[in-house]
Amino acid sequence: MNAIRFFAGSFRRVPRVRDVNEVFDARLTVGERLADRVAAIGGSWGFIIGFSVFMVAWAILNTMVLARHAFDPFPFIFLNLMLSMLAALQAPIIMMSQNRQAAKDRLEMRLDYETNLRSEAEIASLHEKIDLLLAMAGDEAIALREMAHAAK
Repeated sequence: MNAIRFFAGSFRRVPRVRDVNEVFDARLTVGERLADRVAAIGGSWGFIIGFSVFMVAWAILNTMVLARHAFDPFPFIFLNLMLSMLAALQAPIIMMSQNRQAAKDRLEMRLDYETNLRSEAEIASLHEKIDLLLAMAGDEAIALREMAHAAK
């Protein structure tokens, strides 16, 4: 009877471990995906190096190449305006992405907690089964001893 329960129980078990990335990514909107992409690009060395090259090229173009007819002469007021607008737009987008990452971390912690609870319950069940097997083995040992004494 116990063997039937053991095998039937193993067929009923369904793994409940879920991938946090799949669970979280399934709920993202297009805007949230875009914000994550902007944050990933804006926080990369490629962006920093590329933007630095752009600013140096802007300065060289407006001071040396177009010295007399520069569209943004030396204090580079237009470049400063563009940088300020970029920072004003990029900062909240990056903050949105960080908030989403914090929510993802909270979801991961909750799923880990659920997994730990299931593991704890499974370990307790295994302890009960082992205790039962030990008790049964002890009963059989006592019965064997009694049979051995009776045979003498």
